[in-house]
Amino acid sequence: MTFREFLSDRLGRVALLLLCLLLGGAFLLATGTQPGVLALLGIPLLLVFLGVQTADFLRQRNRLRELEAVLEGLDQKYLFAECAPAPGDLYERRLFDLCRRAGRAMAGAVSDARASQGEYREYVERWVHEVKTPVTAARLICRELDGETRRKLLAELSQIEAHIERALFYARAQSPERDCLLRQVDLGEIAARAIETHRSLLIQQGVRVETQGLDRPVYTDEKWAAFLLGQLLQNSARYRREEPVITLTARPLGKQTQLIIRDNGMGIPAWELSRVFDRGFTGSNGRTRGSSTGMGLYLCKKLAGFLELGLSIASEEGEGTTVTLTFPSREDLTEL
Repeated sequence: MTFREFLSDRLGRVALLLLCLLLGGAFLLATGTQPGVLALLGIPLLLVFLGVQTADFLRQRNRLRELEAVLEGLDQKYLFAECAPAPGDLYERRLFDLCRRAGRAMAGAVSDARASQGEYREYVERWVHEVKTPVTAARLICRELDGETRRKLLAELSQIEAHIERALFYARAQSPERDCLLRQVDLGEIAARAIETHRSLLIQQGVRVETQGLDRPVYTDEKWAAFLLGQLLQNSARYRREEPVITLTARPLGKQTQLIIRDNGMGIPAWELSRVFDRGFTGSNGRTRGSSTGMGLYLCKKLAGFLELGLSIASEEGEGTTVTLTFPSREDLTEL
């Protein structure tokens, strides 16, 4: 708080004092009081008023600085009223009492919301594991069918599994630290896991996947990174053109490693590139194909942030899309 802000807040009080001085001076002049006497009376009163206001300003400024220091030192800001130093005057005590009551109500609401969120997450995880059983049974039944029907059903089952997996990771992304382990893994194994998971979709869409230089160690969580890469492979397969090819290339970037995923698909219009990671954004290609949920790239961005991966995208409509994943070095990781 600056002195100018303090004065602007007390402008009414200052104006009232000046008005009183003017009226009092006019009355005294009208009753025959000498101007010198008026000056002797008015100047001390004005100085006392300014002194009181200055002292009040310094007190309030120091108090605000003290409270700001307490707030900055708290991890949970909503507990500020509980941790602040004891108020000095009655008005501040009443105000802090209201803040404490509001803070306790909010803390209770936050606690209830977290408990509800945890219950929902556990339910989704249980549901995912339960629904995998009939999907696995359906795969076994497919073995008894003829070639074309079997191929089509397996492709549809793969899509169901992909949606189930996305739901599971979306639930886990609310508290990823419970299920994530950052360690050194082989980039080629991550890519192989992602390709194998989506093999049916890639085959059905006639996509050829080429890899180059993936035998490099990276620091990440293999399961989460494979899921993220799998989402990118799905996008490339869905928005393909004729003779679709996806190229996975790794290259060093100092102590970091970059994985470049490039396809020759439909590409993304330039005006949509800045929004592709937004939650629920489908884009013109997604609306045309009618199968986009707008959650895949949003979830990729969210997981990349937790895994400390750099994630960028470049595209040219009608030419294809390039996504770059930058894996951190061991020294860059805040937790390992």
